[in-house]
Amino acid sequence: MYKIILDKEAEDYLNKLDNFVARRIISKIKLLKENPFSMDIKRLKNQSSFRLRVGDYRVLFEILGEEIRILKIGHRKNMYDNF
Repeated sequence: MYKIILDKEAEDYLNKLDNFVARRIISKIKLLKENPFSMDIKRLKNQSSFRLRVGDYRVLFEILGEEIRILKIGHRKNMYDNF
């Protein structure tokens, strides 16, 4: 079982989202606790980060030992800007 840690930027973005979308993203993030490689997970090119797809939204995260650090959450059209 992994421990989930949300960075400030990810938490702020999640709080701004519509309630329905935010709950959907949170439920997918909770599923990462069990097995972070069981869903639509892909490693980002030339990086140690991964991305989780939740509809039109993306969750970027790193796996550090027994922790999953959520780095960024955003809409797919501008998700990878400045990352």
